Amino acid sequence: MRDSSTLQPPPAWRSTWQRSAVLRALHDCPDLTSARELHAALEAGGTTVGLTTVYRTLRTLEQTGLVDVVRDKSGERLYRPRPSDGHRHYLVCRRCGLSRAVEADAVERWADDVAAATGFAEVEHTVELTGICDRCQPQPDRQASHPEPNRPHP
Repeated sequence: MRDSSTLQPPPAWRSTWQRSAVLRALHDCPDLTSARELHAALEAGGTTVGLTTVYRTLRTLEQTGLVDVVRDKSGERLYRPRPSDGHRHYLVCRRCGLSRAVEADAVERWADDVAAATGFAEVEHTVELTGICDRCQPQPDRQASHPEPNRPHP
């Protein structure tokens, strides 16, 4: 579970019990999560909140900079509370969805340099890093020592 100070409602937030429930559920997610997964977690926990409310709440959190957002291989948006010291870039496994925050100071400096060189203000950027995590990579000894499922052992 994350430190409770990492995800607070935006200043102009109209507080409702539904939005508070979405905030709590997002805060309790151990990894990046989609709006549908968050909605399912709320329902599984006995909290009835409309899917539209989940989407609207996440959009407000994104617009106010309180969540980091990446897209999975199908293009679906995945959310994670943004740490109080700024946004993160993530490396996401294309197979299982595991994510890891990665150091991206060079990307931040580059974006700042481009903004300064072009005279643009309020420059935003998106960096999508995907790969296959260790657990999802085929391992030669795993394949040799574990027969395929539903096949009889010799």
